[in-house]
Amino acid sequence: MHNIKMDNKMDEILLIEAVERYLKGEMSANEIAFFEEIRKKDPAVDQLVVEHTYLYHQLEKQANSKAFKHSLYEAENRLTEEGIITKAKLSGKAKVVFLWKKYKRSIAVAASIAGFVSIVTTALISSYNNKAGKNSIIYLMGQIKKTEKKIDQLDNKIKANSNQRIQTPSNPDYRATGFLIDGKGYIVTSAHVVNRMKSIYVENSKGEYFSAQTVYTDPETDLAVLKINDSAYKTVYNLPYSINKSNSNLGEQIFTLGYPRNEIVYGEGYVSAKTGNEGDSTAYQVSVSVNPGNSGGPVLNKKGEIIGIITSKNSSADGVVFAAKSKNIYKLLEAFKKAGDTTNIKLPNNVGLKGLDREQQVKKMEDFVFMVVGN
Repeated sequence: MHNIKMDNKMDEILLIEAVERYLKGEMSANEIAFFEEIRKKDPAVDQLVVEHTYLYHQLEKQANSKAFKHSLYEAENRLTEEGIITKAKLSGKAKVVFLWKKYKRSIAVAASIAGFVSIVTTALISSYNNKAGKNSIIYLMGQIKKTEKKIDQLDNKIKANSNQRIQTPSNPDYRATGFLIDGKGYIVTSAHVVNRMKSIYVENSKGEYFSAQTVYTDPETDLAVLKINDSAYKTVYNLPYSINKSNSNLGEQIFTLGYPRNEIVYGEGYVSAKTGNEGDSTAYQVSVSVNPGNSGGPVLNKKGEIIGIITSKNSSADGVVFAAKSKNIYKLLEAFKKAGDTTNIKLPNNVGLKGLDREQQVKKMEDFVFMVVGN
């Protein structure tokens, strides 16, 4: 008796596979003719084909709708990046809602589809076994409605969890700039700014916010290492720049990227002295325009190598800015390890910016420079 049930179960599975092959056009001409003859003779098989066809049409309709919305979203982002249209920056509750709408489907889709397929498959097999005719369609539609309700409930739960996420300050007390030194979420910035922050958040050029925390500071060079500790952050691979270990030359052309305002700002200048304030050998003096918020921003040479980090400016002289030398980052990590940290921070050593014109260098670099804010 047990073997008969197993055989029936196998027949059901084979039948459903045959229906799927038939609808996908994977059968040969002879197979199609044979299968259609079976449909004529067996109403239950014909009913199964009708139900599968309806299901495929519904899924295809939903997929087309999602694909169209995604295309509109991508087009809007592309036009915004090219400067053809502008898009207001979101903040507070609006940003939380935007992030929810952007990511909720990727969070819920696996559970939703798994539940949907499981219920629909059960309904199809049940309709074949019971040979219930039109009643099977009614049963199937009822199960689909129940599944949609469950999906909505799941969405609401995820939305509630998302809204519980700590919001970024709309009017931060402190602002700085930072840049990735490891794609796992390690950022170098200015110590004198983040040391005042109780809560730290970083935002990239795409408007994505993440919570972060300080893992090490060096008051002598005014540098700090942050770690993005937000589950929404995804590891970045192949940072296109390198961290220079050697000293730069007097008069060397440089450029900076930073966040003195709510969008990334470019500045260019040159190395005006090989030492910093009062002959500080760990820093350079550079001639470039900066404002509050630029602290912690990278200083790059024409090869696209990071040679320094903006730390302060001379308030009594225009264009006199001090930048910690990039080789201090290596010393910072050595001290970090000696302090007992076992984190394996791997500094980038790539030449992805070398040989590019300035506009392309900035375009490739800006995704890895962050606004750092906090209260």
